[in-house]
Amino acid sequence: MEIPLNTDVAVMVIWGLIFAIFVIKLFQSIRLVPTKSAYIVERLGKYHSTLDAGFHTLIPFVDKVAYIHDLKEETIDVPPQECFSSDEVNVEVDGVIYISVTDPVKASYGITDYRYAAIQLAQTTTRSVIGTLDLDRTFEERDVISAKVVEVLDQAGAMWGIRVHRYEIKNITPPETVKNAMEMQVNAERERRALLAKSEGDKQSKINRSEGIKAETVNRSEGEMQRRINEAEGKAEEILTLSRATAESIERLAAVIAAPGGHNALRMQLGEQYFKQLDGLSQKSSRVVLPGNMVDFDYWMNSIGLKEKA
Repeated sequence: MEIPLNTDVAVMVIWGLIFAIFVIKLFQSIRLVPTKSAYIVERLGKYHSTLDAGFHTLIPFVDKVAYIHDLKEETIDVPPQECFSSDEVNVEVDGVIYISVTDPVKASYGITDYRYAAIQLAQTTTRSVIGTLDLDRTFEERDVISAKVVEVLDQAGAMWGIRVHRYEIKNITPPETVKNAMEMQVNAERERRALLAKSEGDKQSKINRSEGIKAETVNRSEGEMQRRINEAEGKAEEILTLSRATAESIERLAAVIAAPGGHNALRMQLGEQYFKQLDGLSQKSSRVVLPGNMVDFDYWMNSIGLKEKA
């Protein structure tokens, strides 16, 4: 009995499809795993092995790659969410998580979607932490919020096969009315600081000016005192010098008088000066009232004890 031609063609097509599927599966069983990647292999629906970076072969129709994990650190955006602070102010908070897979098996079988779970846990933890802080502290203590979220995610990440490196808050957005009030408060604080700085500057300026005047007055008084001291010392030195010169001249004069002929020499010198003064009185412009015996030279010399000696 001859087989119809159409039946032969159908059989060939089926065997061709089977062969093509086998070839495809054969090529699919050859796996080249990139660096910092991990492939989870299941054999007959059960976990079998984890393929690290390199060349690997699988058993066609028996082994399959169920999960592929990137072991590099990755960033996950946390969508904005509304949170209430302890003083009942509604703020909108968003952030970003930095995580990496440390255990590919746990990341595959420990949780359905570790990325989604990390986002949800970060949001709930952020809400709970902000609920314990008032509005002003939420802006000041971002590090506290981030540290708390990282702590909670690390505890859960140990079971999920992931590690949370850090969590950063990108924005904390209060309502428009609160934002306006905060801007007014900031402006008022800025003006207060400006006025305080100006008053401190004026105060310091007055202090510096008064200290300058004080120093100038002290310098002037000390200069005046030193000038008077110098003048007094100069006058004292002058008087002392004059007195010494006078005493010395008197001593010399006494010595001259005591010497032989000194008495007559002094008498002659005084007589010379006496006649010079009388000569000056002879001018027409001079009017002098003199005693009658003014021209008696011997009388005047005898009155001061300078009698003529033989």
